[in-house]
Amino acid sequence: MTSLIISLPLVTLDAATLFDHVLSTDGQTVSAHASVPLALLPSTHDEVVALVPAQALSWHQVKLPEGSLPRTLGGKQASARLRSILEGVLEDQLLDDPTQLHLALQPQASSAAPMWVAACDRAWLKNVLNALAQAGHAASRIVPEFTPQALQELVLVTGEADAPQVAGLQRLPGTADTAGAAFGALLVTGLSPQALLLLDGASAAHPPPDAPQVVAEPAVAAVAERYFQRPVTLIQHADRLLQAAQTPWDLAQFDLAHAARDRRWASVAQAFSQFARAPQWRLARFAMLALVLVNLIGLNVLALREQASLNAKRLAVRAVLQDSFPKVPVVVDAPLQMAREVAALQRASGTASGTDLETILASFSAVAPVEYATTAIEYVANELRLKGPDMADAQGLVAQLKAAGLRASQQGDQWLIAAGGQP
Repeated sequence: MTSLIISLPLVTLDAATLFDHVLSTDGQTVSAHASVPLALLPSTHDEVVALVPAQALSWHQVKLPEGSLPRTLGGKQASARLRSILEGVLEDQLLDDPTQLHLALQPQASSAAPMWVAACDRAWLKNVLNALAQAGHAASRIVPEFTPQALQELVLVTGEADAPQVAGLQRLPGTADTAGAAFGALLVTGLSPQALLLLDGASAAHPPPDAPQVVAEPAVAAVAERYFQRPVTLIQHADRLLQAAQTPWDLAQFDLAHAARDRRWASVAQAFSQFARAPQWRLARFAMLALVLVNLIGLNVLALREQASLNAKRLAVRAVLQDSFPKVPVVVDAPLQMAREVAALQRASGTASGTDLETILASFSAVAPVEYATTAIEYVANELRLKGPDMADAQGLVAQLKAAGLRASQQGDQWLIAAGGQP
């Protein structure tokens, strides 16, 4: 699956705004990396991951009351309630109005332990996501550039040699390293001796034994070694963006959760559109078309065979009727006409038939309750009308008469019974 990771720009969007992006065909290695305007972003991809820069996020640790976390963040009522709880808990930690911020909880959050909450400007985030969606790059996930979990064991130095940036967790003295509780704020600031004291908890000249690993991009590796006075591990900028996209974090929560589902549907539609037009899928399209045609031809052949078999059976029944009763001038409904002719022969010979009064009465008496006593009997045109008291299980009696080949219906205290029911 081809992934397009786009770092969201912090500047005002216009036609010349550059989007730093990484393209990966397998999600593990970088296939392409560039910074281009929105109109020149790669159009061939299966998913789009929007990456929020560290400068746009603030991080806060909170402890929520028991029972405040719903099973899913997708429900509107549960999301609104949790959002209100978060705004109340974070009121003293946020510098901006909480209603103007987008909030997101850490993956697998639990009210039993402190959890991380990411906050960023809601209007800016929605504006950039809408611009991407209008350009055909609807984001399926929104991830942060750095996460507290990723920085628990390392310090990351990025940027340019003349303006290096350092990102890491501020360690709190005298706390145990459990579930992230040993860390204070996530710091993203300019590289300086003061920043090292906050991140390491000691001077750079005497790092503690459990000092975090220092990882730096090539452009700032020499500066990082000079400040930390120890070797650093190199990481390419493109590889760092790809690693950030592999985080389990997804900032599409609360009011952005429904927008994320819309973006996923847009991604599905875009994938179908790509399958219909991309040259590399030409053979697959031909194979699918051939498969559909073969199935259509096979179904039509099978339908023709079944139709021919049905017509042959109808002709056989018609031939039996005409051979048995040559006087029938026109065959319209062979089974019905056959039944009428047989009934006529039975009446002419004095043999009881299924439409006779005696046969219908015998069938009714066999299934009617013993205490049922008729008060009136009328037999006209092979239809029997009975009048008597109401029955408790009229529907059951109708079903039993139908099984015997009779059509029955109840109208008040009267029963209408005739031959013609299909058992």
